[in-house]
Amino acid sequence: MGIFQLGVRLLAYTGVNKIGASRSSALQSVSPLVSATIAITILGEQTSLLIMVGTFLVVAGIILVSWKPEEQLRDFRRWHLLLPIGAAFLTGINHPVRRYVLTMANEPLFFAALMGTVSLGGFLVYLPFSPQSHRLVWNRQAIGPFLATGLFETLSILFIITAIGLGRVVVVVPIATSYPVWSLI
Repeated sequence: MGIFQLGVRLLAYTGVNKIGASRSSALQSVSPLVSATIAITILGEQTSLLIMVGTFLVVAGIILVSWKPEEQLRDFRRWHLLLPIGAAFLTGINHPVRRYVLTMANEPLFFAALMGTVSLGGFLVYLPFSPQSHRLVWNRQAIGPFLATGLFETLSILFIITAIGLGRVVVVVPIATSYPVWSLI
């Protein structure tokens, strides 16, 4: 899963740089639709009309919350829209794969630790090849906030993995991806 997350982060970061944050996040918000489609067609999850309507409303809400007019970007190309859509697709694949793995071995804590290890490995592979402009600059004052963010990110991953292990993807993922609405509140 760490490789998926690294790919999502790279596509999302590049998408934000190319088309702006609001456009990129609005396009990425379609990931619950990808997850639900995979969960229904491949995992055989059952859904209802209310769950489908709720999923579409969550996606619409995220788009409305994150979309704001931005200035025209001079270097904009239509293919730049594929970057956040690619990130959404990878995110959408991620959750059903997690659910499938958890049906084989329901160990959310081990799974979260394994994801962190794979992410670290992906980061260490990326680091020597990253452009000079993206080199890390360590600031001692940032250690505390980085550790707090790491703790919260780890807990959120553990919570989502546990939720997906206990519930259906078509129910859990739309709720989990509604965080931009809660951030706004």
